[in-house]
Amino acid sequence: MAEQQKKEQEQDINQLRKVRREKLTDLQSNGKNPFEITRFDVTCHAMDIKDNYEEMEGKQVTLAGRIMQKRVMGKASFCNVLDQSGNIQSYVARDSIGEEAYKDFKKMDIGDIVGVEGEVFKTKTGEISVHASSVKLLSKSLQILPEKYHGLTNTDMRYRQRYVDLIMNPDARDTFIKRSKILSAIRRYLDGQGFLEVETPMLVSNAGGAAARPFETHFNALDEDFKLRISLELYLKRLIVGGLERVYEIGRVFRNEGLDTRHNPEFTLMELYQAYTDYNGMMDLTENLYRHVAQEVLGTTVITYNGVEMDLGKPFERITMVDAVKKYAGVDWNEVETLEQARALAREKHVEFEDRHKKGDILSLFFEEFAEEHLIQPTFVMDHPIEISPLTKKKPENPEYVERFEFFMNGWEMANAYSELNDPIDQRERFKAQEELLAQGDEEANTTDEDFLNALEIGMPPTGGIGFGIDRMCMLLTDSAAIRDVLLFPTMKTLGGKDQ
Repeated sequence: MAEQQKKEQEQDINQLRKVRREKLTDLQSNGKNPFEITRFDVTCHAMDIKDNYEEMEGKQVTLAGRIMQKRVMGKASFCNVLDQSGNIQSYVARDSIGEEAYKDFKKMDIGDIVGVEGEVFKTKTGEISVHASSVKLLSKSLQILPEKYHGLTNTDMRYRQRYVDLIMNPDARDTFIKRSKILSAIRRYLDGQGFLEVETPMLVSNAGGAAARPFETHFNALDEDFKLRISLELYLKRLIVGGLERVYEIGRVFRNEGLDTRHNPEFTLMELYQAYTDYNGMMDLTENLYRHVAQEVLGTTVITYNGVEMDLGKPFERITMVDAVKKYAGVDWNEVETLEQARALAREKHVEFEDRHKKGDILSLFFEEFAEEHLIQPTFVMDHPIEISPLTKKKPENPEYVERFEFFMNGWEMANAYSELNDPIDQRERFKAQEELLAQGDEEANTTDEDFLNALEIGMPPTGGIGFGIDRMCMLLTDSAAIRDVLLFPTMKTLGGKDQ
């Protein structure tokens, strides 16, 4: 029965599409081809009128948008027009727009894009509307929009046809408007702090700066293999060497990894570097930046994600990784002296590890297993083991650990920051250790970047640096369940040989 209904619905839709094409052919044969129109001057949007009705009442306006509803009632009709800001009703009367124009209007379909000129007024029921003096067809919709009362509810189709999602789902449109405002607020804050926004290469010969597998490609003109960048770090540090004391970049990075609710193979990363500060300076900057963005975009520093309140207005908690493991796993890593002791504890606590993992790696695994999920309120987890931090300065008083923090909210890593390693001799040794891991099968290990080492030998000042996951920040600030909800066009498996 369900299969039969689906078949009948497809037949109905195909018939409706055929009718729309016939209408277009009729328009074209009568010299009214909407696709020949190149311009329509818009003076305001729907919400401009609704938000400022007292000033707008009685004024002539022109607006444009998509017909979302239409009620034809003899000599007078109503239609609902959707533009970027929202919906507004238009009253369309034959005596106001003319008999021929009214006939054309009655033939228009849901989804058609129109330009409306007219006077702002309120109907008898109190609805703010535009009394049309003309309605002009600007583009003919040849497809059928989803059923208007339920919108586009198929999640997979929402991601594949984001253009339809934005039309049918106001929440989706609002999310991406907020995303744009979040990025603007970040830029305003950093620009106000004296940072320079820069751009660095996406196509690189050595993809370093993070533990991730890169995408690889071949550049025909040079007959050389290249990679898509996995981070922004190493080029930005070169600019610090060059004397640009505060730099940041917001850009796409690419990691050849899996897909889930928090991961997409291409995503937006922001990294910034500031000379003459350390990871403590980066903590202060992170607190201030998050508060600024939330206040500017949402009007509050208290946000709610999935029903849980998180307060950005209070001082963020600061805890070392060792103390976090002690608090949530009941294991004091200060008492773990050897690799064998670490492995024994891992077996006892059922923490899986690999033969290549050293003591510090196992500490990190304990943290991921027992602590991360508890870090709901804004928290800085500091002082990571050196084994997992190849680009970070050692703590002078305890060289097994480095001056690094990860920023957590909602149990998610939101940012990663260091007191940057600026010793070229130490950095070469760290790269060497990474190369050994690579040889042992760790596909996420870094390779030696000789030009970066040369830059460090020129001399890099003491520097603090941080990387922010912009998409996760947008998820939290828009209460979005999955990363795909804040990416306009997320990566999807192709259907039938092409993305549909």
